Amino acid sequence: MQLLSSVVIDKLSRQAVYLQIANQLMSLIRKGTLPSGYRLMSTRQLASMLNVHRRTVVLAYDELLAQGWLESHVGNGTFVAKNFPEIKLSRSDEHTKKQIKPSKKAGFEVPILSHLNRSVLKSGTGLHLDDGFPDARLAPLEELSRAYRSQLLTGNSYARLGYGDTHGSLWLRQELSVYLNETRGLNTTIANILIVRGTIMGLYLVSAGLLKPGDNVVVSELGWAGANNNFLQAGANLLTIPSDDYGIDLDALEKLCLKQPIRLLYVTSHHHYPTTVALRADRRVRLLQLAEQFGFIIFEDDYDYDFHYLSKPLLPLAGADQAGMVLYCGSFTKAISPVFRVGYLVGPENAIAHLAKLRRIIDRQGDTILENALADLLQNGVIQRHLRKSLRVYRQRRDLFCELLNMELENYVEFQVPDGGMAVWTKFDQKIDLPLLAQKALKKDLYFSDGSAHQQYSRIKNTTRLGFASSDPHELEKSVTILKNLI
Repeated sequence: MQLLSSVVIDKLSRQAVYLQIANQLMSLIRKGTLPSGYRLMSTRQLASMLNVHRRTVVLAYDELLAQGWLESHVGNGTFVAKNFPEIKLSRSDEHTKKQIKPSKKAGFEVPILSHLNRSVLKSGTGLHLDDGFPDARLAPLEELSRAYRSQLLTGNSYARLGYGDTHGSLWLRQELSVYLNETRGLNTTIANILIVRGTIMGLYLVSAGLLKPGDNVVVSELGWAGANNNFLQAGANLLTIPSDDYGIDLDALEKLCLKQPIRLLYVTSHHHYPTTVALRADRRVRLLQLAEQFGFIIFEDDYDYDFHYLSKPLLPLAGADQAGMVLYCGSFTKAISPVFRVGYLVGPENAIAHLAKLRRIIDRQGDTILENALADLLQNGVIQRHLRKSLRVYRQRRDLFCELLNMELENYVEFQVPDGGMAVWTKFDQKIDLPLLAQKALKKDLYFSDGSAHQQYSRIKNTTRLGFASSDPHELEKSVTILKNLI
């Protein structure tokens, strides 16, 4: 009876009382407190001790008998099953067991990988000069809601709600092929497109499927940690090259290629991240030539393609690729909202087929309902109209924000008005402690990055991205006023 004295019933718990009893008895058996072959008290005795109905204890015993924890001998009683190994704990073991909290710390080794230590940005402040996010208030949510509901409720439910193609929704790939060919000068069919959950998934698939440990990957000194971390996770060596007002330095790239084999180059050709500058046309031609000459993959990130303010954006490298060296990846997170995780990876058919097989083992398929809803919006021109509207709004916000920076913070910041994108690459006066300023701004309900995410490989200090697209004019004015007062 003493061994069962630790069984406690919580009448306020949502869990049935008989399951509480059964689970606590299982725990006592696992710990060795109730050893193999131990004879349990009768159901009547235990019910009396716990002050519950005998039927409740009978249910608990039946549950444990069914699972094999207990054995019943007719006329002799109920016992802990005899096939359990004997558990002997020394005093030191008992002390150690008491200290271990398995819900907190694993009993096995968990690797510590420093490149994974990135802070997760969450929306939480009233004001934000973020990394360059869209304004979800402009998104065509009503149209998307109607399209999503239609996909849920109409058509063959077995096909609609069952397993689909690992390449992604056929309808979305058909619409994307037309859309990308018309807007970006690509020459795709559905076989060239793999639907992914955003650019970060495209990067992961390419890193896991096409890189080997020890491969050399070239990135910009000023670049995106999200891409770099995928390459590091795959075991690649990161090699960096500088960038300037016209994009990445191709002389530096060629020197690296002459010294050692390069497997992949990551580039944001439309608006370099984080500086927003576009890769100049002559450099685009030369980059494709270098890729063909030295045999390296170009991962072209479609970053902010749709938001170019001075003229039509330069067409992607992928459209001029004659050697099959470019993988082109983009998403709808900037067109609609980051919460909608649908993107596309475009490349040669055999590469896409290979990556689709890899995608299957980590994510059987995407969100087919959402993918079909987006296909509906593409087919009906909703996304295209939304992008045209957003472009006008974001251009106005860019102009206002840059004017405010010039008027209110002229002596403290340097920047170039960006030709495109959703943020201003801003250099603060060296006398300003940027991390401290960011902390003080946060206390005023204003978020902006302290720039540390951009400093890992770069020699350029005290710079950060100040996003303007997600804030309306009044919010931009308030944000700049807060910065001015704090400085």
